[in-house]
Amino acid sequence: MRLLSPAACTALLLGAALVPARADEGMWLLNQFPSDQVKASAGFSADAKWLRHVQLGAVRLAGGCSASFVSKDGLVLTNHHCAHACIEQLSTATEDKVKSGFYARTAGAEVRCPEIEINDLTDISDVTAEVRKATAGLDGKAYNDARKTAFARIEKACADTPESPARTAGAQPPQSPQVSKIRCDVVTLFHGGRYDLYKYRRYQDVRLVFAPEFGIAFFGGDPDNFNFPRFDLDLSILRVYEDGKPLHPSDHFRLSSSGVTDGELTFVAGHPGGTDRQLTLAELRYQRDTALPDRLLQLAELRGVLTEYQQHGPEELRHSTDLLFAVENSFKALRGREEALTSPTLVAEKAQREAELRARLAEDPALSASTGGAFDAIEKALGRLVEIRKPLAFKEQGQAFHSSIFRFARTLVRGDAERGKPNDTRLPEYRDSVLPQVTQGLFSTAPLYPELEITTLTFSLTKLREELGADDSFVRKVLGHKSPATLAKELVTGTRLADPALRRRLWDGGPAAVQASTDPMIALARLIDDDGRQVRKVYEDDVEAVVKKNEELIAQARAKLDGAHAYPDATFTLRISYGQVKGWTEQGVKVAPFTTFGGAFARATGEAPFDLPASWLAARGKLALDTPFDFVTTNDIIGGNSGSPVLNRKAEVVGLIFDGNRHSLGGDFGYDLSSNRAVAVDSRAILEALRKIYGAEDLARELSE
Repeated sequence: MRLLSPAACTALLLGAALVPARADEGMWLLNQFPSDQVKASAGFSADAKWLRHVQLGAVRLAGGCSASFVSKDGLVLTNHHCAHACIEQLSTATEDKVKSGFYARTAGAEVRCPEIEINDLTDISDVTAEVRKATAGLDGKAYNDARKTAFARIEKACADTPESPARTAGAQPPQSPQVSKIRCDVVTLFHGGRYDLYKYRRYQDVRLVFAPEFGIAFFGGDPDNFNFPRFDLDLSILRVYEDGKPLHPSDHFRLSSSGVTDGELTFVAGHPGGTDRQLTLAELRYQRDTALPDRLLQLAELRGVLTEYQQHGPEELRHSTDLLFAVENSFKALRGREEALTSPTLVAEKAQREAELRARLAEDPALSASTGGAFDAIEKALGRLVEIRKPLAFKEQGQAFHSSIFRFARTLVRGDAERGKPNDTRLPEYRDSVLPQVTQGLFSTAPLYPELEITTLTFSLTKLREELGADDSFVRKVLGHKSPATLAKELVTGTRLADPALRRRLWDGGPAAVQASTDPMIALARLIDDDGRQVRKVYEDDVEAVVKKNEELIAQARAKLDGAHAYPDATFTLRISYGQVKGWTEQGVKVAPFTTFGGAFARATGEAPFDLPASWLAARGKLALDTPFDFVTTNDIIGGNSGSPVLNRKAEVVGLIFDGNRHSLGGDFGYDLSSNRAVAVDSRAILEALRKIYGAEDLARELSE
């Protein structure tokens, strides 16, 4: 499952941006946690020491998931679906670690993941004044440029520590530069109402230690996705290494052997990817009427293409499972989002609340003067986005070129151009703060599969011609007189960029090497680069600049009217929510908060996706079948929380978030205490399975120390 991007909501709770959060609601900042509120409602005081421990123990997988340190020797606990790409990349046709599972019984057997980066948040500082000073009195392009320049300058000053030596602005990086151990990001909160600087420790030597079989990690498959009861052991265990040795983190959590009980207080510390609880009415309407219908149609078509591809044979099935999984999960999540936005009450409720806010602004002459036109300005900018959205998507945002190899080519072409500029004038994705993540992906040794590349590239090139038209100049530039299928095959069979050593030589060789390359993928990336940059500039100047500036004005006005008692929309940065273990009532029937191992055996049919692995069937007689398996809580979560630890008052791990129920699809726009539930693997299930099914007693002991 998969908390990649859930959405949708009950209309009665759309006012989260305007009023303080109610009990159990809120994805709270670590430096703005409502400790008094928790103490009043639950009798527990989360003091500064407790929060600091949680901050350092909860980590982020840079690709979009959460995790936590769970041993003094650098073990990291996250979901199987968060590490699925790594597990698949480490598999072969003769050794399918996804299907069969994996356990490294010795340190030497732990295998490095090609592309995982882990970030551990060490410091948070408020840089609002510095950003505001840089943008004071500016509008439009000037405002946007100054804002981005300020971000880059602040991030670079943060990262240029003795651990991360500064480089001269504009100078080419040295050959194969040492990866910085520091990552710094300026985070926009309250849609511009506040800016914080987040400083992380960066780890890229991350090794796979344990993963169960896919059949139990995703038991119930797509039919059970975003549902409950559940019977999934959706976990993987990694280990962080530093300088070739296991990391000894300053803080870690231990797994609880006693778990939790119904009604017990729980905390979820993780990195929710994004919510839209503070968007304007115009922004929600753009999602409902334009963005979501287009994206859902494309995902549905791609799902069909990949499903057909998997029918070609077992190897095609194996190496495309992760991609199809991501497509199916995104489709289901976004479908829930669309259903919420097309409900009869949600947008109407939002319109009412926005009208009330605008009326309050009109009563204050100063706020009316500064903010009165902000809502209309955003709506006008989104009208411009409707006009350019297709060229933007296909020329710049990758929808025409669904290919890992093409993404390598674009990174090489763009990267060489951008690295020659001062850091604060580069495209944000090529700033020094993110380059280590860029190069980790570029130099990845993960295998590529030509037939899958041809299939997805053919699909996306076909969509390019379909959406922009056969007579469009960009389409003619790309396709010439060739069909999408012919061009895709020529590009994939002709390129040599599948070789990571070649990619590294081109990156290290700088602009001269890339410009001299005759590789067809490089040639295509060069051919379309100006087109992409041009439409991107239109978007940034006409849409992004206007929306960001006016969102900031609205956020400042809200703060003046209502104070700073609410939590900001999620931004894939560390948050903590509090709640309790609690079931709910579904169509008059009470849903119990726990499932058990015995329930999994009762639910099994022997046919996918309800077939238990052979290891489980063989171990049935040794298992305590009343062991709690999965459970639900009222914690407020969203996409990106996958892999988050569920903690008790002692900051012990009692569960591992891996999904939400179908009502949690409302989490993007609001929170409903009556039925919104987070779904987690019980810590007791993890320990029982490790000891009695997988023979991993040493691992279970390490997790419990």
